[in-house]
Amino acid sequence: MTKKRIAVVPGSFDPITNGHLDIIERAAKVFPEVRVAVMNNSSKNPLFSVEERMDLIRAVTSKFPNVIIDSSSGLLIDYARSVEASVIVRGLRAISDFEYEMQITSMNRMLDESIETFFVMTKNQYSFLSSSIVKEVARYGGDISGLVPAVVEKALREKYIGS
Repeated sequence: MTKKRIAVVPGSFDPITNGHLDIIERAAKVFPEVRVAVMNNSSKNPLFSVEERMDLIRAVTSKFPNVIIDSSSGLLIDYARSVEASVIVRGLRAISDFEYEMQITSMNRMLDESIETFFVMTKNQYSFLSSSIVKEVARYGGDISGLVPAVVEKALREKYIGS
C-alpha cells in the first residue's frame, strides 16, 4: 500500500499557542494535506474539552485549506495509519525536548517503520512557549496576547475569569 503525502501534527493543544500554529503553518506549506490531531491523553487533566480545542484550532487554521482538524484517543501511530499518513510532524523548542521526542519517535518507528517523523525547530521567539506556561500566566491575569491567537486569549479569559 502506497501512503499518501499526508502529514499528522499531533498534540494536546490545551490550548493551541502561536508556537503550535507556526509548526502547523510550516507543515501546510510542505504537505498537500495536514491533519492536526488533538490527542486525548487520559493522564492529563485538560482545561479545554477535546471539542473546544478542535473549535479553537479550526478558528485559527481556517486560512489553510489543506489543514484538517481531527482527534484521537488511541496511539498516534494507529491514528496516522487510519488516515494513511506518511509523516508525523513534531515541533522542537529546545534540546530538552529532543530526548522525549526521540523516545516517542523510536517507539513509533518500531510500531510502523513506514511512517516517518519530521522534526521542525520552532521559531526562536516561541522556544520557551508551552500551553502550560500560557495557562499559568492567564490564570493570574498576565498578558498572553503575543503567545496565543486572539480567539484563544479570549477563551482563556472566559475560563479563568468568566468574561
